[in-house]
Amino acid sequence: MTVADVVARSRLSRRTFYETFANRDECLAAVFEDILAMLAAELAQAGLEGLEWRERVRRGLWAILAFLDREPVLARVLVVQALSGGPEVLMRREEVLGRLASVVDGGRELPRGGRCTPLTAEGLVGAAFGIVYARLLRGQQRPLTELAGELMGMIVLPYLGPGAARREQALAAPGLVPPGVAQRAVPLSPSAGAGVSVDPLESVPMRLTYRTSRVLDAVVELARGGTHPSNREIAERAGIQDAGQVSKLLRRLERIGLLANGGAGHAKGEPNAWGLTLQGEQVARSIRAHSRLEGGVQ
Repeated sequence: MTVADVVARSRLSRRTFYETFANRDECLAAVFEDILAMLAAELAQAGLEGLEWRERVRRGLWAILAFLDREPVLARVLVVQALSGGPEVLMRREEVLGRLASVVDGGRELPRGGRCTPLTAEGLVGAAFGIVYARLLRGQQRPLTELAGELMGMIVLPYLGPGAARREQALAAPGLVPPGVAQRAVPLSPSAGAGVSVDPLESVPMRLTYRTSRVLDAVVELARGGTHPSNREIAERAGIQDAGQVSKLLRRLERIGLLANGGAGHAKGEPNAWGLTLQGEQVARSIRAHSRLEGGVQ
């Protein structure tokens, strides 16, 4: 990109350009900052504050990849062309990668993550960035969000172990509706009025019974204290006596992407630690909305 290219495309004079920017690099730096501001707004809307580490990283990663998919031209500027920028752009790029690494480095506070170092997070962010860079450089048409599971598996591996990595790789992408599933717009609250949204319940590939709704509700209530409840805690809150039924139901909800297990599980003698995925939160909110609209779950 040259100043002549910018002037020709924008249909402005060179004089106007140089009244605004000192040179090409300063112009690119301004574009870079605008794109970062847009991405920051996307992350702010993702509701990352207060989330436990793994869910925060998962949602943040998804928000970034989804933004890059929606804005392919801006994605190339941000990820590919920025490497040809001047010192200001390169310094800002390193700052952004450093901030992302600091978020990932939060995994060292987990029991298993204590064996990692800050360099672990730096390497993981660099590897993820390199993979996205290669896809954009080649002009690959497949959505970057398809990488979310594999990238999350790579990120959680040193902090949570291979079991958690495999679960992340198999986890359903947040907010996606499987092909062939009808999308029905319904009001999500009695006062929704004209505002409608795709009902998340339509994307769930299982029958949601009263017991299922009680289990999801129990996870929501117990998680408000910042903890990740075990099977026993969920069973007690949901009022279910049969521990085997609760275990099977939790595993099924995990397989379809509504719950994520942050614990080591009984195979290692430690309790499970359940939390809702983004899709699970959407389903739980929808169940509550339908309950209010219908006067309670029957």
